[in-house]
Amino acid sequence: MTSPALRPAPRAPIEILPAIDLLDGKVVRLAQGRREQVTRYSDDPVAIASRWVAAGARWLHVVDLNGAFDGTYLNLPWARRIIETCGVAVELSGGIRTQQTLERVIEAGAARVILGTKACEDPAFVQAAAQRYASKIAVAIDARAGQVVSRGWVAPTTKTPAALAGEMKVLGVQTIVCTDVSRDGMLQGPNLTLLQQVLAVGGLEVIASGGVSSVTDLQQLATLQEHGVIGVIIGKALYEGTIDLRKAIEMLSGQAPHPTSQAPKKHQ
Repeated sequence: MTSPALRPAPRAPIEILPAIDLLDGKVVRLAQGRREQVTRYSDDPVAIASRWVAAGARWLHVVDLNGAFDGTYLNLPWARRIIETCGVAVELSGGIRTQQTLERVIEAGAARVILGTKACEDPAFVQAAAQRYASKIAVAIDARAGQVVSRGWVAPTTKTPAALAGEMKVLGVQTIVCTDVSRDGMLQGPNLTLLQQVLAVGGLEVIASGGVSSVTDLQQLATLQEHGVIGVIIGKALYEGTIDLRKAIEMLSGQAPHPTSQAPKKHQ
């Protein structure tokens, strides 16, 4: 008797991670990551988090902007309250640059911790974190004009996004959060070229960030799902109402990758 052919397990839909950016305990959004171009949306981060969870979010992306700019992780009490209140997976980012801060955010219940500046400046720190915490560690690759930037997106580096992704893969990092800084908060659509460059490294899971403004943008990202895109962070589009979170989640749950999507070229 011939055994039935094994069918591949269905791929999970792309996860939408609503962004909750915290500055001095307030929920804000910045334009292109610039501190002076800030819009305040709420004085109650927990209420905002609960709103997105009620709409169906299974993950939240919480950023401590004080930490990102100054290296002082001031908003951890709010992050902890969000984790304890909402009962969904929360990834924490922004200014996690010391072992003490990393341990504090892990202890607070973070499902994933995103390292940015340390990935550019201290690869040994990232490697040790990945070895200890495995899939709980992700790396942010923030790019402007084809080059990686760090320290709250204000410090340029000489690294390209693909090169940094390759280095992080060697160190044991599995997940990359890829952001086009010039599009963040601008509602101009995601930078698919940047994403393809990082995906071409191969063997990484990528969360797209920056510029997502419409259902059409989400459909475009879905064409990259089979190449490694597992999630998308959405901020301003949710706060301004250009994307309905519940409807977007439903759409992605039934969205199959486009049959003509092209695989990214392998990075050399």
